[in-house]
Amino acid sequence: MDAGPGARRGGLVKANIVVLPGDGVGPEVVNAALSVLATVCDADDAQVSIDVRCIGGRAIDEFGMPLPDETLDACKAADAVLLGAVGGPAWDHLRGEHRCEAGLLRLRRELDVFANVRPVKVHPHLTDRTSLRPEVTRGTDLVIVRELTGGAYFGQPRGRTGTGPDEIARDSIVYSAGEIDRVARVAFELAQSRRGQLISIDKANVLITSQLWREVVTALAPEYPDVSLTHELVDSFAMRLVREPATIDVVVAENLFGDILSDEAAVLVGSLGLLPSASLGASDQGLYEPIHGSAPSLAGRGVVNPYGAILSVAMLLRHSLHRDDLAVAIESAVDVCITEDVLTADLGGAASTDAVADAVAREALRHLGARSGAAS
Repeated sequence: MDAGPGARRGGLVKANIVVLPGDGVGPEVVNAALSVLATVCDADDAQVSIDVRCIGGRAIDEFGMPLPDETLDACKAADAVLLGAVGGPAWDHLRGEHRCEAGLLRLRRELDVFANVRPVKVHPHLTDRTSLRPEVTRGTDLVIVRELTGGAYFGQPRGRTGTGPDEIARDSIVYSAGEIDRVARVAFELAQSRRGQLISIDKANVLITSQLWREVVTALAPEYPDVSLTHELVDSFAMRLVREPATIDVVVAENLFGDILSDEAAVLVGSLGLLPSASLGASDQGLYEPIHGSAPSLAGRGVVNPYGAILSVAMLLRHSLHRDDLAVAIESAVDVCITEDVLTADLGGAASTDAVADAVAREALRHLGARSGAAS
């Protein structure tokens, strides 16, 4: 990468991002996020090239497979990947490796993005927009670190055999000590940078893989003396998550548990559409996506919430491009826009997808302008 203005702040000024719009509302939220990204990059002379590729249902329709080799090769060569969502009723009849979700799972495995980081922060203006009492959700600021390339989603053997009442379906939960160690280190280091509290989730009273999980995480704790580690069973923690979320800092969990818990956490903030995620590995490259699905019933109506996708772009700027300054501009803009009731229908507002993106872009520009003025 060339040196330039961004390099003075420790980040990249040239980057190649592969964009996978996906299915359903995916293209709408991705386009909204890209408009914000373009705004902040243009304002700072950061050059970001966009390479749009197919995944999921659209890829099945055009190429006969959910993740074409051309898409995978482009993703491997990119500095970062931005994803919408995949799947929908048109492809639900497909099985095994032909399903839309199989392409996403393969992409995660091939990129080796083993740690999915999902921040969950309740905006003060939205404490009355959830099904929980405001005094329960107020002050919630937690992060769920989900192991992403192991467990039941990838374990072998798996499949279906037999027919009729004798048909058997089988999934396997498989983890190595090394897989657990590397994702736990991400969580420990994240806890070090926050409030120093880490909760490890398992089902060690029943599952052998959870017993290994607990042993490996416990063995790491002495390397992080400034982090307080506790272990909780997934079922009891699921209740704690909605009863006292403000007491939680960082959570680390295996793939299936982390998937379920992070979706449950959406009730805290008011909508799945608000939550971003970053899937990270050993390199700077990452896969970024809002945690919601393709929501085909909302597609094409211009009403879907793009905040999760926009905040995913902020995470992309921070983690893969090392442009924390631009990430902060976007995050600050989102905070202001939510405070000013720029909300889509899922949050009780009337703003369109594009209106939200335009408002965030304008506010981000104001933030960057104020920053430049302060620096001069």
